[in-house]
Amino acid sequence: MSITVNVSEVSAKFSELLSQVLLGEEVVIAQKGIPVARLVALTDTASPRIPGLDKGKVIIAPDFDEPLPEDILNDFDRAIAPPK
Repeated sequence: MSITVNVSEVSAKFSELLSQVLLGEEVVIAQKGIPVARLVALTDTASPRIPGLDKGKVIIAPDFDEPLPEDILNDFDRAIAPPK
């Protein structure tokens, strides 16, 4: 669930809004009725990066850096400058 407040109300209700965020609510800050920002709680659930964790999951083809076939190159050329 989220709570929407206008920018003009944020200063006056900031402590109350923070309390709501700490209870798990999301606060959407709007300007003239248009959402411009979200106030959410920070979580400490990010796990540390472990080097090599995805080893073997990505395979690079041996011909990765070979030139593209002519027909594909032509498609790129047409996308940049369509035929007249």
